[in-house]
Amino acid sequence: MSFMTWIDERFPATKVWNEHLAQYYAPKNFNFWYFFGSLAMLVLVNQIVTGIWLAMSYKPDATLAFASVEYIMRDVNWGWLIRYLHSTGASAFFVVIYLHMFRGLMYGSYRKPRELLWIIGMIIYVAMMATAFMGYLLPWGQMSYWGAQVIINLFAAIPVIGEDLSIWIRGDFVISDATLNRFFALHFLLPFILAALVFVHIVALHKVGSNNPDGIEIKKGPKGNKWSDTAPADGIPFHPYYSVKDIAGVIGFLILFLAVVFFMPEMGGYFLEPPNFEPANPLKTPAHIAPVWYFTPFYAILRAVPSFAGTQVWGVIAMGAAIVVLFFLPWLDKSPVKSIRYKGPIFKGMIAMFVVVFITLGYLGMLAPTPMGTLMSQICTILYFVFFLAMPIYSKMDKTKPVPERVTK
Repeated sequence: MSFMTWIDERFPATKVWNEHLAQYYAPKNFNFWYFFGSLAMLVLVNQIVTGIWLAMSYKPDATLAFASVEYIMRDVNWGWLIRYLHSTGASAFFVVIYLHMFRGLMYGSYRKPRELLWIIGMIIYVAMMATAFMGYLLPWGQMSYWGAQVIINLFAAIPVIGEDLSIWIRGDFVISDATLNRFFALHFLLPFILAALVFVHIVALHKVGSNNPDGIEIKKGPKGNKWSDTAPADGIPFHPYYSVKDIAGVIGFLILFLAVVFFMPEMGGYFLEPPNFEPANPLKTPAHIAPVWYFTPFYAILRAVPSFAGTQVWGVIAMGAAIVVLFFLPWLDKSPVKSIRYKGPIFKGMIAMFVVVFITLGYLGMLAPTPMGTLMSQICTILYFVFFLAMPIYSKMDKTKPVPERVTK
């Protein structure tokens, strides 16, 4: 009896390998945009491994946290590298995820039968935002402290329960040692929840099958290829074809990622802001408080909505709605085709507008508020919601191209 036979009698190792890799048939026309799913898994592993390593030397204490980060950077062997891999990895995670989501938007990967797959992906995105926000407080620098102060205070805008909710989140009346301790605990826990959600995401993906640039369901097409008579004719085994291709994508990604880590880990203040190199001081407010770049599009939406009666509740609602509306995308798109390849000029124009609007909101969210900046944020916020809320209309009236019966290159 072979070793693998002994294993298979006790654990379905070969069955799992075949179902999810060797005999999982993916469409044969994947392109560049399909690298980002595997890259997201790579960055998640990096964040978990480097996070555990950092936790060995980090002190979740308001009087010691900042000094412990300096200790990691200066005295722990290779601590500076581990810290930069983690801090750069946070930004890389959001870059990869935003590109992954954009690919789904282009090729209709949220459409039937992948609605639940998209929703699970959106839950992962929200969990990522929560993880990143809690981790942002841990260096206990000026921007960490005051950025968290601003974000937590937004919960106070919620009617009736707002004040109590913000106190409950902080664990105190102000951001203090209690806040730091609970954020550290949750920041340590959430990545493992993320890993579990990613596993569920992959299981859901392999149940319905991968989408492709043509938006054609290969499971419904003709059967039979050189690997199997029952496999989709337009499918190829994920391993070794796409696993090897993903390795090439990983190498390209690591070249860029490590270039940032070694040569510009602060990325001009966008990844690590200058105020965060000063210890948190409750008595000294920075001249301009803004969240890290991956939150700034939603922060710009928050600031675009004027406060009424001294409360920012409508801005908070708008910011929340900007994320919640993404969950409903599968039911907003009424186009008869999935992929942008076969959609008409209206959809292509709208998605181009959306990209410009999202990037512009991100940029405006980094800047100090000005009358012109506020006006631009308001215009971009309106266009952001128009893209989604008008989608049932323009996606239905858009002139589409005929979709081929079989996938193309």
